[in-house]
Amino acid sequence: MQDVQNGPSEVLMPIDRVGVKNLKVPLLVQDRFQGSQHTIADVDLCVDLPARFKGTHMSRFLEVISSWSQILNSDSLRELLRDVRHKLEAQSAVLRFDFPYFYTSRAPVSGREFVIDFPSYLCGKLSGQDVDMVLGVEVPVMTVCPCSLAISRQGAHSQRALVRIKCGFKGLLWLEELIDIASESGSSPVYPILKRSDEKFVTEYAFSRPAFVEDVVRKAAARLDEHRLIKWYEVEVESFESIHNHSAYAKISRL
Repeated sequence: MQDVQNGPSEVLMPIDRVGVKNLKVPLLVQDRFQGSQHTIADVDLCVDLPARFKGTHMSRFLEVISSWSQILNSDSLRELLRDVRHKLEAQSAVLRFDFPYFYTSRAPVSGREFVIDFPSYLCGKLSGQDVDMVLGVEVPVMTVCPCSLAISRQGAHSQRALVRIKCGFKGLLWLEELIDIASESGSSPVYPILKRSDEKFVTEYAFSRPAFVEDVVRKAAARLDEHRLIKWYEVEVESFESIHNHSAYAKISRL
């Protein structure tokens, strides 16, 4: 049968990335405490395409994924990148897995446990012999406004904020480490299940640690600066203000 993809291109121009996006697959990811956990991922797979080829072979991307049955980590992603590049006869390859990561949360007083999901991703790019890895996660926290607390006779406005961290790394960096850094940078972590004793504790704890988005992003960045496995990072904080129709925002990058 005629292989149209390998035929000549009408416009002789190389393509930086070509492939498939939003491929949903069941996934086994590395878990620091349980060894592994099952989840589901949206996967993007791309390679470069030389100017002389009309198109890539889309089915080959799925063939590589269908024959891959390992726990997702930096080592297995490197192997998968090499397989994709070889199968597609490319010079570079990029893979990204977006998935919910489930982490058991314990209520601070009652000890009640329930899992909380954190939108996460692992992305890898292979060019030549070099592989660049990026790990990212989004973590909700609670913030209490220091200004509102200082000027009010009773209470202060509080709200939920999101801490988004992405970083380049070496060695074995656990998602749980990034989740803990983000959770501990706000006025309080958020919890999936709270009894009344827990709610009292969380409220009083948060009001004893008021924080602007500037405070949260600096605390997270300071912890990331100290981490020996992190080569670069970007941390963002977005606070969904309860008394405004807009969000407060802050960002620190160390590239």
